[in-house]
Parts: sequence; C-alpha cells; structure tokens
Amino acid sequence: MTKETAGSKSNKAKKNSTDYNMLELGHAITDEITEEFRKCREIYNKVYDEDEYCLVRQPATDCLINNAKRYKYYGWLYLPKPRPDQMVWLYNKRLDQFVKMLWVLPSAARMAQLASTQCIVPKEYARMQAWSVAFYKGTFWEYIRHESKIDMPSEHEFFLANREELIKAGCNLPDSDDSKAFDFSKISVNKVEDPTKTIFE
Repeated sequence: MTKETAGSKSNKAKKNSTDYNMLELGHAITDEITEEFRKCREIYNKVYDEDEYCLVRQPATDCLINNAKRYKYYGWLYLPKPRPDQMVWLYNKRLDQFVKMLWVLPSAARMAQLASTQCIVPKEYARMQAWSVAFYKGTFWEYIRHESKIDMPSEHEFFLANREELIKAGCNLPDSDDSKAFDFSKISVNKVEDPTKTIFE
C-alpha cells in the first residue's frame, strides 16, 4: 500500500468543494490542538527539570505546496519571540496542568489591522488587539508578564542577564560574521519540479 503524499493531499484539497459546518470544524481543530499539546507536554516533561515552561504552537508554510500548512509544537523554557499565527501556553510540570493561555496571535495582516484600528473591536478580539498593539509598540513581553502576573524572562533577556556566566561555561555567543551565504549555483533548473504538477507512473 502506497502512503499518500503531501502533494496528492494538496491536490485533493484543491478539488474539494464540500461546504463544511464551521462550528463542527472549529471543534475538530480545537480537539486536535489539545491532543497535540498533550503529546508535546509528554515529550518535554522528560527534557526539562523546571516546574514551569511554555508550550508553543507555530505554523510553517510549505515552500513547494502553496496550500499546505504544518504546525510545530514545542516546549520553551522562556517566553518565545512573538510571531503571527502563534499560540503559547504556560504549563506547570509539578501540577501537570496547563496554567494559562499566554497569547494567541492571528495572521500578520490581522495583527496589523487590530493594532491600527481606532474602533472598538468585538469582545472576543479585545485581548488579541491588546497583544497586537503591544507587539508593534515593542512592549510585548512586558505586557504579557503584567497581564498574566508572571515573571518569566524571554530567551533574549535570559541570555543578556546571564551572558558572563554562559561565556565562562563555554557557551560562545554566535558571531554574525560566521554565517555563510548559500551558493545558488548548486541549484540547476532541471532539478526543480513544479509542485502543482501531478506525476503518474
């Protein structure tokens, strides 16, 4: 039996004209997110000794399949860098409890719209608007800590506060001069396939 590829699933989704019930779809997505966060917690409980850490859901688009979107779930010891379409929970390992949802950011376009509007938004968008405004003002982590009554640092703040100790321990901070440009001459045109083209054997 042949495993269905992401490309064939993408083509099937493009041809699907089914009219879905949005409420049912929302429930199905919520159930799936909850299950993925549970799996993520089981993995990172074995990795981290700290009582509390963040659980993050971050999407990634596919550079070859334009209608495919993948989600990455991971644990993070600090407040992660805020990004569009991101969901972050504070998890307590000792209590085995999702303590609070720290933020859910919408798409980049919706963030910009919420941050720039002078109108009062519907109640369900009020927190999202506040997060978006804080994001553009550059006060995001301060706002999150104030709103959620936590004192967890961001990764950047943690490294700055412990810079000397980390260097002494052998953790060299990366130098921007170390990065090497990608050699585009290694790509030949005949090796790049059209992602929307279906190949039949």
